[in-house]
Amino acid sequence: MAKTSAITAHTRKRSGSGALTSLRAEGLIPGVVYGKDMTATNIRLNRKALESVLHHSVSEHILVDLTLDDAKESKLAIIQDVQHNPLNGNVLHVDFHAIREDEVIHSKVPVELGGECVGAKAGGLVELLVHSLNITCLPNDLPEKIVVDISAVEIGGSLHTKEITLPKGVTTKLGPDVVIMLVAAPRVVEVVAVAVADTKKKGKGKK
Repeated sequence: MAKTSAITAHTRKRSGSGALTSLRAEGLIPGVVYGKDMTATNIRLNRKALESVLHHSVSEHILVDLTLDDAKESKLAIIQDVQHNPLNGNVLHVDFHAIREDEVIHSKVPVELGGECVGAKAGGLVELLVHSLNITCLPNDLPEKIVVDISAVEIGGSLHTKEITLPKGVTTKLGPDVVIMLVAAPRVVEVVAVAVADTKKKGKGKK
């Protein structure tokens, strides 16, 4: 299951593009925290602290223990959205969704392939078609990633949503027949076969 990272933030009064630019120049990231049981609150937090949490996670949908230092309160939250500068990748803004432990949440987690694929050993090409999965679960059941066991998949074979094992307490609305991954025949064999066929044709032509 996903680990909970600790983040400290402060409420923010400054707003507007100029104020947000100034905050970023000071090494701070503007953000907002919202939830069913609270009024949306503008916050600011340390850039390095946030980037450290993001760097050590395989997904940006991270479960956090968010402390609002000046308000003297702590909330369980999930990082719902992170906006990046399209030119340099720097974090521009972050949204936190405050949640309860008994509240069903919707998240998106990466899919990772696991196991030694028999099809790959035979020369097949493993292709991951679904790189992330939209899931529903309770906060304490939130996984960092979904690992799909591909050990038994042979060349020409595939795995569908209904064939993968989700962690306990996790569900997905993705259709049961969606192909998650497949093992394609090695392209080099096809190239060699074409080359052999061309050689035979040329041989017949000489006769």
